[in-house]
Amino acid sequence: MEEYPLTVPSRSAVRVRVPAKINLHLGVGPLRDDGFHDLATVFHAVSLYDELTLECGPPGVRLVLETPDNAVPTDERNLAVRALNALAAYANIEPAVTVRLRKGIPVAGGMAGGSADAAAALVAGDTLWQLATPPEKLHELAAQLGSDVPFALLGGDALGTGRGERLTPLTHPYQRHWVFATASEGLSTPAVYAESDRIRGTTAASDPEPVIKALDEPDPRALADALGNDLQAATLSLRPELHHVLAAGEAAGALKGIVSGSGPTCAFLVRDAEHARSVAARLKNTRIAHGPVGGAALVTN
Repeated sequence: MEEYPLTVPSRSAVRVRVPAKINLHLGVGPLRDDGFHDLATVFHAVSLYDELTLECGPPGVRLVLETPDNAVPTDERNLAVRALNALAAYANIEPAVTVRLRKGIPVAGGMAGGSADAAAALVAGDTLWQLATPPEKLHELAAQLGSDVPFALLGGDALGTGRGERLTPLTHPYQRHWVFATASEGLSTPAVYAESDRIRGTTAASDPEPVIKALDEPDPRALADALGNDLQAATLSLRPELHHVLAAGEAAGALKGIVSGSGPTCAFLVRDAEHARSVAARLKNTRIAHGPVGGAALVTN
C-alpha cells in the first residue's frame, strides 16, 4: 500500500528567539576533499537575536521578512525554509506554515544569522507540529543544513571540531561584554575561505586551548590576550578598511578587537557593561551585547 504524508494537528503559532555567535577562537585547517575545512573553534553565543514566528497555513513554507533586507532570500535559499522542509520530510508531513522573521543579527556579518534562523525553524517546527523530535535527531538535521546550525541550537560556549558541527559544551562562571562594529555591506563566507586558502595554503589550524583556559579566568584581559581567528588575514585582505575599524576600537579603549568569523563585523571585548557603553559611544554603527547566552528557545510571553 502506498504511504502518503500526514498532516498533523498543531498549535496555531509559536515564537522562537535565537542568538548570534562569535568565534572566540577560529582555527582553520587545510581544505578537505569534501570541500570543507577541519576547524578547531570556540563558539560563544551573544545577546543579539533573531526572532522567528511560525504560523499555520497556507500549504508549503512561506517566509515573510518583518525587517526587510534585500540580502535575505525568502525562498528555498533561506536556511529557515530549508530547515522546515527537512523537518517535515523527516516527520513525513506536508508543511503548511508561514514564517515571520525579525532580524536582529547582522546579515552576512560573520555572526551566523542564517544558521541561527535554521536552528530557530527546527525548534519552532518541532513545537508547532508536536513532533517531540529526539535532540540527537535535531542535531543531525542541523548539521546537514550547515556547520554553525548545531551550535545555534545549543548556545552558551562550546568547542567545535570537524567542520564545526561536533560540539563539546564549555562551562565557566563568567559573563563577557562586547561591542560590535557592523558594516553596511556583508562578506561572502566562501570568498573569505577561498582567500584564506590562497594566503595560508595547507597551514594547520591554530590551537584553541589558550582561549579555553582563558574562559576560566575572571579577568577579561586574559581572554583578550587569547582571542584568535585564522580567517582574519583573509577578511582584511578582501576588506582592508577593517584595519581602521579594529584600530579605532582599540583606540576607544576596547581590550581587544577581532574579526567575527568570516567578517566583516568586528567584535571588541570590553571589561563590563559600563565600559561597553563608553567604547560604543566613540565608534560608529555599533551594537552592545553580552555572552554566553542560551541557544534557540521558545518565547512564552
